[in-house]
Amino acid sequence: MEYLTSYCTDVGISKKTNQDALLIKIADSSKGKIAFAAVCDGMGGLKKGELASAEVIRRMSDWFDFEFGEMLFRGFDGEQLKRRWDEIVMEENEKLAAYGKCSDIQLGTTLSAILIVDSQYYIVHIGDSRIYEVTDQVFQLTTDQTVTAREVAKGTMTEEQARTDARRNVLLQCIGASALLEPEYKTGAAKCNAVYLLCTDGFRHEIGNNEIWDYFAPDKLKDVQIMEDHQIFLTNLVKERMEQDNITVALLRTY
Repeated sequence: MEYLTSYCTDVGISKKTNQDALLIKIADSSKGKIAFAAVCDGMGGLKKGELASAEVIRRMSDWFDFEFGEMLFRGFDGEQLKRRWDEIVMEENEKLAAYGKCSDIQLGTTLSAILIVDSQYYIVHIGDSRIYEVTDQVFQLTTDQTVTAREVAKGTMTEEQARTDARRNVLLQCIGASALLEPEYKTGAAKCNAVYLLCTDGFRHEIGNNEIWDYFAPDKLKDVQIMEDHQIFLTNLVKERMEQDNITVALLRTY
């Protein structure tokens, strides 16, 4: 499987700093090309959100650069990957919490990451950033860990009500500001001629699934320049619709 990659991140219309962070990495291996991507959204209402997101992205990047090759050499195992990711997430949660306590501040970040290896995807997810799979339809692979998503799942709120509810940004957990973390882990068959879209909530709040498909359907993303153009167009559209948060979107297009 081969990949085209592209990303766009924007401070948005109201904030002074961009508290989002991301990574995209492509590597050759004995199992063919491997793709790894992640997005983090530092908590907008908490101090030092940009530090939290950058720290977790750095840690995930170091894992891929210095540990994952050895994991492949010894024989890749999805359960082993889950255990290692779990260790990293818990370590980062403790590290950020300790830093916040010593500095008398509160900080935290979401994390949504996807690894594609040997035609399988592996996801770790905490918070309300999202990962989508775009083929002939748009499918959300992650579950929002928010108060409103929980209420929708319970049947006490509709999707339409959740979009405008004042609690739509209230997280149930995040790295650095939660005493107990329960990451979501998912795996499945990675599809050829598909787009794996990662984004922070600042991007998807004002963009619907129909617009995601209109601009990010695989057949419409023939090269990196088109990918970049479409990302910039939708980012500007989000700003025109007066989204107040930072905006980040990353794309992995398989072929």
